Amino acid sequence: MVKKTILAICTLFLLNIVAPTLEAKALTFGELPTKQTSKQWSVQVGQAEKGMVLAESKKGEYHTYSLEVDNIGKDVLSAEIYMYRNEPNSTTKFALFGCPPDHPCRKLDTDEQAIALAKQLNDGYPYRFSNFLLAEKATEFEVEIIWTQKGMEGRPLKETFTFTAE
Repeated sequence: MVKKTILAICTLFLLNIVAPTLEAKALTFGELPTKQTSKQWSVQVGQAEKGMVLAESKKGEYHTYSLEVDNIGKDVLSAEIYMYRNEPNSTTKFALFGCPPDHPCRKLDTDEQAIALAKQLNDGYPYRFSNFLLAEKATEFEVEIIWTQKGMEGRPLKETFTFTAE
């Protein structure tokens, strides 16, 4: 009887230590907007815009947010912005947007898009993504910016901004 009681107490003690570390975390932003900056970029996640054709959060599946990327450093010649989320128990990252086959966005030249985005950012107009979905099971949201700088045309630069579960 004493052995069973001691075993039960030890088991409960171990469960109290291990259980909190097994708890699944979802990526939620405690306070919006939340921002990260570097010498070159400012990346801000905020409340998603609302509208009839815009997605709304769906409990148990995904949240909606907005993204704003601003060039706060030197002028750039080209810029590309990518957004990813993680998948629990996987090293793979999933892109949050893309261009489906046979869609009109495929007709635009990638280099032309990167140059147009750079001009927009250099002119003081941030890149805005007003409403995107982020799966509740994600614990990490990543914004990757690849750009070329004037005077360093042949050498792309890259910065990654990672927002993690709180």
